[in-house]
Amino acid sequence: MYSLNLLPGAISELLATVKDTHCITKADRYGLMAAILDESLSDEDRFSLDRLLRSLCRGRVQVVDELSMIL
Repeated sequence: MYSLNLLPGAISELLATVKDTHCITKADRYGLMAAILDESLSDEDRFSLDRLLRSLCRGRVQVVDELSMIL
């Protein structure tokens, strides 16, 4: 069994990056996957991830095939 451990502040960093770029990269998607699989997330982090997923479903955030976005 694998253990996923998020870095402190990883979710807020992911959300800030996506908010600035309106894009989610491959690296962001892996971070999102790790966050979703983390069973110890706070309610606030879970709510934030749900908002991000809704934005993806509604087309407000674009999925790009880049590894990362450099601004």
